[in-house]
Amino acid sequence: MLTSDRRSAPGLPAGGVDESRLDVAADLLALLHETATELRPNTQLEALTLAVAADLPVLLWGEPGIGKTAALTQLAAALDLPLTTVIASVHEPSDFSGLPVVGDDPAVQGVPMAPPDWAVRLVRAGRGLLFLDELSTAPPAVQAALLRLVLERRVGALRLPAGVRIVAAANPRSSAADGWELSPPLANRFVHLQWSYDHEVVVRGLGGTWPWAMLPRLDPQRLAGAVSFARRAVCGFLAARPGLVHRLPNNETRRGGPWPSPRTWEMTLCLIAFATASDVSREVLSMLVRGTVGDGPGLELLASLDRMDLPDPEALLADPATADLPERGDLRQAVLDGVVEAVRQRPEKPRWDAAWTVLVRALETGAPDLVVVPATTLATLRQVDWDLPESIERLAGAVSLTRQADKVAARIAATAGSGR
Repeated sequence: MLTSDRRSAPGLPAGGVDESRLDVAADLLALLHETATELRPNTQLEALTLAVAADLPVLLWGEPGIGKTAALTQLAAALDLPLTTVIASVHEPSDFSGLPVVGDDPAVQGVPMAPPDWAVRLVRAGRGLLFLDELSTAPPAVQAALLRLVLERRVGALRLPAGVRIVAAANPRSSAADGWELSPPLANRFVHLQWSYDHEVVVRGLGGTWPWAMLPRLDPQRLAGAVSFARRAVCGFLAARPGLVHRLPNNETRRGGPWPSPRTWEMTLCLIAFATASDVSREVLSMLVRGTVGDGPGLELLASLDRMDLPDPEALLADPATADLPERGDLRQAVLDGVVEAVRQRPEKPRWDAAWTVLVRALETGAPDLVVVPATTLATLRQVDWDLPESIERLAGAVSLTRQADKVAARIAATAGSGR
């Protein structure tokens, strides 16, 4: 038998197991697990930490083996939060809704729903990171039981403390073992982040140094202004686009991702406030907004945020000589169009003259072609008794050259189209 062979083998102790060799193996494993951290830009990690700071449930989507679980382990260690991992797919619905416990007098006392042990540990700790793994392999009945946990933080009769944050992870259905599409009600409760690996991060991490997960630094002096800005941004956008207040996708796969609803717009407002107060990059904010209401509505909102930062047309007309115009072409075009529209709404000679001065300023500080359409429109607003301002002569050359270039381009395109 194998046991007798091991006992008779030379060099082994009487018990047949050399414990010192296991100790050495344990020492080697400990050395392999020793890693350091460093501060380095990492957009998806910044997005994750900001959503965690905002106390919003986050769902990480990514292919198997790219480090979603490892990222959560590092995040919990960096934030000094106890990590509780729950594999959703191996639990029954009652594990989240609570197990009924019959007491002495159920007709009077009722039947309480007892929470699982992991929920009790979180309540005792008062804080922690709850990691719901393999969410896309949980059957629909389990997903339904998770609804109350994710939104209300309740497990049975127990309410998780405010210090507990919820992060989940899922694989796309195509790469999940017996995967299910996420139900629309559950999907609509998460900020969805597409998690991918970064080559440099992986190489540095395998070498022993991972990025440091750090919560965003919120400026106490900007909190009230950040909330006001976020409310104006979301409310103003939805007032102009009422059809986006609630739009359930007609595709089953897209229903399992981010889509706009009053709930996700509230989450978006919260994320904008946190991003504004912490001054994170626009790339991080874009990832979060699109992961909450979807790509289409999210990109529209981001464009609306850009316009909110644009100068007031009335302020430019009041002091046109010192007009500070955006560098980006699309934003500059929007400002110039706004100035012309302001004159259209209240056509007066001084305002008309000031608009021409703004256009000259745009010509001197940016691309000439951006002033062509506003200048043409502004010229049509002239009234019979208005004299031409001197500044208009400085625009004539640029407008004329641009029009000539357009005619040449059109002629070339027509020639190419005719095959000559």
